[in-house]
Amino acid sequence: MAATESEMLELGTRASEFLLPDPDGEMHGLGDNKRAYLVMFICNHCPFVKHIREELARLGREFLPKDVSIVAINSNNYAAHPGDSPERMKEEAETWGYSFPYVVDQDQSVAKAYKAACTPDFFLFDADKKLAYRGQLDGSRPSNGAPVTGTDLRAAIESVLGERSVFSDQKPSIGCNIKWIPGNEPDYFG
Repeated sequence: MAATESEMLELGTRASEFLLPDPDGEMHGLGDNKRAYLVMFICNHCPFVKHIREELARLGREFLPKDVSIVAINSNNYAAHPGDSPERMKEEAETWGYSFPYVVDQDQSVAKAYKAACTPDFFLFDADKKLAYRGQLDGSRPSNGAPVTGTDLRAAIESVLGERSVFSDQKPSIGCNIKWIPGNEPDYFG
């Protein structure tokens, strides 16, 4: 399984606003007046996402009530990868108990705005919508036997909620590359 690392967008970058549909057509964005904003680029078929989806559901249950906006975005080209279709996204969210919106970035413009590179790819913004953390959920990977704990992302969220600086040793997320529409590949890959 080929792995792609996240691009590590510059800390302090302001969150790009978006309004994207969930599989039922309801529109979702970051919202306003939250203590933190978490944007996750995920999909249905990637082994790296499958490995952590229970933890993603736990994060939603734990942090949505704490005034954290959480949105999961699927930017994959689902015409070429039907397992990532909106219908399958709806099934995935129901099966794994995602309490946050799981939305479709059909033209991949939001992935490009965030310089998302892989699934999963995490971006945590503070109350001012400035990037405080980008990187891995934790050190667990499908093949390394380490438990999925969400340690890195949880610590970052707790720091933002406590209005403390997030630790500076942020490790890139690793996962499947975003499945770009042919000819729509971003220019930020070297």
